[in-house]
Amino acid sequence: MKKLVIYNHGKDSSPWGEKTLAFAEVARRRGYAFESPDYREQLNPDERVKQLLAMDLSSYNEIVLVGSSMGAYVATVAAETLKIQGLFLLAPAFYLPGYQQTEFHPPADRTRVFHGWQDIIVPPEHAWKFCQKHRIRLHMLDADHRLISVLPELTQEFDRFLQHLAS
Repeated sequence: MKKLVIYNHGKDSSPWGEKTLAFAEVARRRGYAFESPDYREQLNPDERVKQLLAMDLSSYNEIVLVGSSMGAYVATVAAETLKIQGLFLLAPAFYLPGYQQTEFHPPADRTRVFHGWQDIIVPPEHAWKFCQKHRIRLHMLDADHRLISVLPELTQEFDRFLQHLAS
């Protein structure tokens, strides 16, 4: 069985930044291939969704989507089309101006959401609204939007998430 984690970076991030590398290490340890599409040329979140959906994923039996900020929006919207095993969201950019979709249908039992109390880019209330609507546990952390200060905690949570999906 071929397994893949796709990391979707945020608006002002790069595909192979510090968070991406940390998540890639966890995924590979758990037997997953790892991809991080380069969205830097595309500022429109809904065009990024199209870019993700255009990837050839036919050789993978199991796909886990990870997304940070705008990338979390991209992952969540794409999850409605792709057959995914899980959704791991960091400071998701939901309910923001210029983002086409405001209604989502995540696989609630296989979705985890993390957000920083000190986030001034995407208000934590947006993550709370999403989680409340879909009955998804929200993990609030003492961090800003980038969540770099809690990266070791996030990678531990991601490791547990992948382990849970395998059981």
